[in-house]
Amino acid sequence: MPYVRRDATGQLIALSSEELEGFQEAPLDAAEIAEFEHRLGDAKARLQESDRDVVRVLDDLVNLLIDKNLIRFTDLPAAAQRKLIERRGLRETGSHLGLLGDDTSLL
Repeated sequence: MPYVRRDATGQLIALSSEELEGFQEAPLDAAEIAEFEHRLGDAKARLQESDRDVVRVLDDLVNLLIDKNLIRFTDLPAAAQRKLIERRGLRETGSHLGLLGDDTSLL
């Protein structure tokens, strides 16, 4: 049987398979548990999308710093250099996949 924790308004905020302090036993088929798990999945997907966006920002930032001679590519650790070279190659390949269609006037 699952255990749930609620906030001051009664909103489900945590779910556990073990009885923990502050948790109450809940029926296994509770609709609010399914809704909570759905919200949790949506939040996880948004976080993963945000992570991808931040990686792109950091990638662009490193390239900008290198282009402006504020850092040298060779100052980076060898593992970071390899990863940046790999990403640069993947980004260049991706731009030729036709993901934006045939109209290149936007670029």
